Amino acid sequence: MKLCALLCCIGLLMGCNRSISSAQDNKKVKAEYHKISAEKAHKMMMELNDFILLDVRTDEEYAEKHIGGAVLIPDYEIEDRADGELPDKNAVILIYCRSGRRSENAARTLVDRGYTRVYDFGGILNWPYETVSK
Repeated sequence: MKLCALLCCIGLLMGCNRSISSAQDNKKVKAEYHKISAEKAHKMMMELNDFILLDVRTDEEYAEKHIGGAVLIPDYEIEDRADGELPDKNAVILIYCRSGRRSENAARTLVDRGYTRVYDFGGILNWPYETVSK
């Protein structure tokens, strides 16, 4: 009788442990590519307190015109610089380029490296909001 009770208690404890483990696994965010509109990106910028605005164009393009507050890491340097300059892989990263091709490639590279909240909103050519020049 005591053995049966002991086995039941062990079974309950193991079942609870599995439930806790499953709940923790469900909280893990999957790294995946997100394509959003310029309007959605702007809304996120207005609503969020903490995000990274990432410009993946060249130094010359950035100097000519960029979105205020943007960090510049050219697309061809993403693999070498991301871990050092973007250490939080769960940070919201809003990414753009000139027309959308480089931002998509850079966003996919970040996702492949484990960044979980990467949002590509295409090119500055389609950005109807304020920009600044250097």
